[in-house]
Amino acid sequence: MWMLSTRELLHRLRRIVLAVVVVAVVFAIAVAVDGIKRTLQEEPHQLTQVLGVDGWVVGGHNRSPFTTEAVLPESAVAEIAALPGVRAVHPVVAGRATVSSPRRINTNLIGFDAGARRPDWLHLTAGRMPRSDREVVATGDLGVRPGTTIETTAGSLEVVGLTARGSYNAGAPTLFTSVAAAQRIVLDGAHLVMGIGFDGHLADPPAGTRVGTNDDTITDLHLTIASAASTIDFVALLAWFVAAGVISAITYLSVIEQTRNFAILRATGSPGRLIVGSLVIQSLTVSVSAALLSTPIAFVLRMGMPMYSMITFASMLEILVVGIVVGILASIAAARRAITIDPALAFGGV
Repeated sequence: MWMLSTRELLHRLRRIVLAVVVVAVVFAIAVAVDGIKRTLQEEPHQLTQVLGVDGWVVGGHNRSPFTTEAVLPESAVAEIAALPGVRAVHPVVAGRATVSSPRRINTNLIGFDAGARRPDWLHLTAGRMPRSDREVVATGDLGVRPGTTIETTAGSLEVVGLTARGSYNAGAPTLFTSVAAAQRIVLDGAHLVMGIGFDGHLADPPAGTRVGTNDDTITDLHLTIASAASTIDFVALLAWFVAAGVISAITYLSVIEQTRNFAILRATGSPGRLIVGSLVIQSLTVSVSAALLSTPIAFVLRMGMPMYSMITFASMLEILVVGIVVGILASIAAARRAITIDPALAFGGV
């Protein structure tokens, strides 16, 4: 079986190498777009880690302060702070802003009071924290430097610091500022908040409010990217079908070209598993080689993508498993063709 497979692979080496490269590129596209999906799914986790609260008090039937327009009076902050089990409170105002200069882009805007105990809660990569309601910290994907003045729907804002984490809503950059500044920008100066984060434990929130967990926030933020994630899954599935089609065509063509050889094997009593096994090995050689080659190609593709693609060890393992499955499935049609060849063709010519 192995000798037969090796001989055929070497005999058609040029074709096999071309097939491996083509399938590897298709696999790499699937890996890269799946990396974008992983980035989108990781954003809500990173946002909750950046804010670092134990839970949220939100209004009505809401679950998260980032996916609703419901508000609470700012006076509720002091009320929550006085409740048993609450060590600290962190009001938040979340909204959106459109940056028109230096480039036009929609951004998230978060006003958050981290408290005096957490002065560097954003873990800045450059610059400093805001000191006035006209200063913001931006996530690095906004593409500006500290000291840049950006024109927004809320007027001119100066970016004084950068942070690596905090983007959400399908990769939209985020501007972080004080609660007062966010109230001016998002709520026209009204003394309202979207939610109140707290450290500690809160079992009995005030009437008209409920406690939301970080998991609730993550779940709700995932809803905003559900359609994008489904589309990425569909694109990846199409890529796998294309890869399977390429491998199937190569393997099937090999069977057609070897019709007489397979007829001889059948006429001399060679078991069907020998023929099927040799074709599966050929197909797996192409698919697994392509899967291994696809990862470095995916890293190259990632360099040209406008959004960061998170390629992890799990991504590499997944595409290897996909390669094995695709290789086996791609050999089915060729194997069926090979084992149904009439042994009489071995004596009559083709």
